[in-house]
Amino acid sequence: MDLAMDAAALNAFLARDFPQVAGTFRVERVETAILVTRLRVDDSHLRPGGTISGPSIFALADLAIYCAILSRIGPVALAVTTNASVDFMRKPLCDRDLLAEARVLKLGRVLAVAEALIFSDGDSAPVARCSMTYSIPPRR
Repeated sequence: MDLAMDAAALNAFLARDFPQVAGTFRVERVETAILVTRLRVDDSHLRPGGTISGPSIFALADLAIYCAILSRIGPVALAVTTNASVDFMRKPLCDRDLLAEARVLKLGRVLAVAEALIFSDGDSAPVARCSMTYSIPPRR
C-alpha cells in the first residue's frame, strides 16, 4: 500500500491541527510497515519515583498509532480511538526520550487496528506495548 503522508506531512498536520503537541512529540520516520514517533521527555513527564508517567506513555502510543493510520489514509483529523489496551512492562529510563514503533495490523473502511511498542531511546527492551482500535469517519 502506498503511503498517503510522510513524516514531514504528518508533522506539519500535527503542528497545524494539534499545536498542543508541537515540541513534545515528533514523527521521526514513516515506512510502509512501521512509523516511529518520539516523545521529548522533560520534567513534566516524570512522576514520583523517577519514572515517566503512564499517561505520557499512553499519549505517545496513541499519537504514534494515530499517525501510522493517517500515513495510510491521509489527514483525517476526526479519526478517533475506540479501544485501547496498554501493558506496562518495565520502568523507562527517565533521562532519555521515548520512542514508539507503531504498526497498522488491519486497515478497514471504518475501523483500523494497530499496535505500538514503546522504548527508551537507545534501549532495545520495550517498556510498554499498546494495542488500539480507531474509528475512521466516512469521507465526505
